[in-house]
Amino acid sequence: MKILVAIKQVPDTATQVKIAGDGRSIETAGITWIVSPYDEFAVEEALRIKEKRGQGEVVAVTLGPERAKEALRSCLAMGADRAIHVNDPAFNDADTLTTARALAAVVKQEQPGLVLVGRQAIDDDMGAVGGQLAEVLGWPCAYWIMEETIDADGQTVKAARQVEGGLEVFDVPLPAVLAAQKGLNEPRYPTLKGIMGAKKKEIKDVKAGDLGLGADAPQLSITKLEALPPRPPGRIIDGDIATAVKELVRSLREDAKAI
Repeated sequence: MKILVAIKQVPDTATQVKIAGDGRSIETAGITWIVSPYDEFAVEEALRIKEKRGQGEVVAVTLGPERAKEALRSCLAMGADRAIHVNDPAFNDADTLTTARALAAVVKQEQPGLVLVGRQAIDDDMGAVGGQLAEVLGWPCAYWIMEETIDADGQTVKAARQVEGGLEVFDVPLPAVLAAQKGLNEPRYPTLKGIMGAKKKEIKDVKAGDLGLGADAPQLSITKLEALPPRPPGRIIDGDIATAVKELVRSLREDAKAI
């Protein structure tokens, strides 16, 4: 079974993000870039499916600028067999639907039996590309997956997601798009052998023309980014326990409107 995993390169969670001078983007200088953590669960699950079945191919794909190759190299170091980089200035301002259409074009060329994505990217938290990709392809889609089992014939997948009080289980016909949630697995760390081997694996550059796509204007655009307001200072309530508790409850109810 061929499994395609769509990933996104995002700023490291420890990076101090600053708004660029245009007010519509972030300052990229000095940022450490990583694979979006939810996408790592998707990569790991693809590798486990391949290992369990004893055959298959795991293909990582991303849409982004030249630096996004670093994210693909990380996937190759984990164990992905090859990678595809949709790298074209036509997609510089791509919104989620444009991204989904580009990924769908790759899927149609690759003909995988399963597509795995992270439930959302941690930079914009949109969580839209997986569902839009499935819609463009006309495939079924299951989100926030905590468990999955593919039948021996590779015709269906039993996917489960967590709901209050238990798991909600679906039998989904393949091919399909599954969106991975934290808890699905524990992503492996690349070994030294894997890191060295990743340098020899293929990363195929793909342009919009190779996918039969043009430079469609995005339907969603960012008009302005604003920094969060500074957090107000904390407050220490003095006095004995009984007095302090009363004042805390009063403050939460009347000042903070929290209770």
